[in-house]
Amino acid sequence: MAETPICSCGANEPGRIIFPCAGQANTGQIANLAAVELTEKGYGSIACVAKLAIGDEGLVNSARNADEVVVIDGCPLHCAKKIVLAQGVVTAQHVVVTDPGIAKGPSKSCTPDDVETVVSACWRGTGKDTDASDIAPQDGTQCSESDCGCGGGC
Repeated sequence: MAETPICSCGANEPGRIIFPCAGQANTGQIANLAAVELTEKGYGSIACVAKLAIGDEGLVNSARNADEVVVIDGCPLHCAKKIVLAQGVVTAQHVVVTDPGIAKGPSKSCTPDDVETVVSACWRGTGKDTDASDIAPQDGTQCSESDCGCGGGC
């Protein structure tokens, strides 16, 4: 039996999927570069948040069935996390590039230290979600702790 080929976008990998912001500001670029580095180092697989936003059925199903979903947003607007939640995907970790003091600006430039700050935050689990108010039930309905089993009382 032939093995299913691994998709470079992470669409058929059930492990850890990373959805980075890839916004035009430096912080969006840092988020994306951090996700690429995390993928290269075996932390998980980067996936396209734009493809998720259009509701690609395969990617939505993969994200819903992933062992863990990590979102890396560039700024406090949380665009990537909002996209993930809109598709009914539960996030395990949410890292925001500006949280450790990296300033958002119009420049596309960033330093390797900026990227490493975000990569390290992911490895440490700095963004582990503890706010049950933004855990989405996978079928898009409202839930209670007893309904969905997320344990968060959403």
